[in-house]
Amino acid sequence: MAKPVYVLNGPNLNMLGLREPTIYGAETLDDVKRRTEARAAQLGLEVDFRQSNFEGELVTWIQQARTEASGIILNAGAYTHTSIALMDAIHAAELPTIEVHLSNVFRREGFRHHSYISLAARGVICGFGPKVYELALEAMADILQQQSSAKG
Repeated sequence: MAKPVYVLNGPNLNMLGLREPTIYGAETLDDVKRRTEARAAQLGLEVDFRQSNFEGELVTWIQQARTEASGIILNAGAYTHTSIALMDAIHAAELPTIEVHLSNVFRREGFRHHSYISLAARGVICGFGPKVYELALEAMADILQQQSSAKG
């Protein structure tokens, strides 16, 4: 059986549906998880969907992914703009990683325009609400298919 794609969510994403719905929408993280799992199944992928408010736990999960996952989809929340540790963990994992954000970070405060995660990620999808996870899964399915074809 193929290894799952880790879908990792950082701080405050557990507050989706409550926290600033005009920016982040009304769907809860459980809603997003259900959508993500449904799209993954359509694509023939399995996901391991997790959330933590703790940077170190996210680092540990990324390190774990190196041997237990086929790729990573990461919404690092505020750690996007501050965490060299997450960036280093992604580099060390040596897995395709896609950065996602529910909001369009480039239409928001200036500090949100810089991402340490982007320096290690294969690509970034932002601004489409919960749909970003589905779009990331589609991109990940393509990446994994290309890797599989290249291996022969």
